[in-house]
Amino acid sequence: MIGTMRHNLQIIPIPAFKDNYIWLIHNHQQAVIVDPGDATPVQETLQRLQLDLTTILITHHHHDHIGGVVELQSAYPHARTYAPKREQYQFQHTPVSEGDTVNLAEFSLQLAVIDLPGHTLGHIAYYIERGSEGDVENLLFCGDTLFGAGCGRLFEGTPAQMYDSLQKLAALPQDTKVYCTHEYTMHNIEFAMTLESNNQQLVKRQQDTIKLRNLQQPSLPSTIGLELATNPFLRCTSPEIQSSVQLPNAPALQVFSTIREMRNHY
Repeated sequence: MIGTMRHNLQIIPIPAFKDNYIWLIHNHQQAVIVDPGDATPVQETLQRLQLDLTTILITHHHHDHIGGVVELQSAYPHARTYAPKREQYQFQHTPVSEGDTVNLAEFSLQLAVIDLPGHTLGHIAYYIERGSEGDVENLLFCGDTLFGAGCGRLFEGTPAQMYDSLQKLAALPQDTKVYCTHEYTMHNIEFAMTLESNNQQLVKRQQDTIKLRNLQQPSLPSTIGLELATNPFLRCTSPEIQSSVQLPNAPALQVFSTIREMRNHY
């Protein structure tokens, strides 16, 4: 699936490893790469499309998101790299956290940084808000925090941190396109169906995702609106979900903690 933006910008997923997507943003000349865990498919794509890599964006420190950075920096020494301020990296980078912006001058775009502790303590996202001209979509590059119909594992943070991080994302405009970094959607939907099988929007999403995957197309990007309607980790106040986990009228954080632990073993 390819997204289009201002000035004929495009967003393309580069498959890597078993189920990663490395997102490529380009304007037919310059390119931005998000979470390059493997340099080889990135370089092949840049060469095939005759693109110059100008910016590397990192959401967190896990190897499948940063493993290709050093090689790409060597091949494109002028490229700028941005990474979370609250994490440590061996490669040269500009540290950023919430309140900072990343200026992509060649694209006339600014990315707001959002702190999202949970999956890792320093995890961040990059958010592009529609401009006043109305010709730029709202775009979210959220790493391993919010997935299609799911959320990331808690490797470092607490359930409360992850829940609060997800609530930040849930408050973004519903038409915001969500570019996460793993093709987990089908398995996440199967888990969600065990909790909320009467959710007709979830049933439709399952059908739509099966069609996409059968055509070997990505299930991403999704939207914040679609996640609000179908993602159990954003639906912890749903009576059906609460009933499924035997926590009627329980606090949303308790429900979230329960279903996150359940998902670990699904």
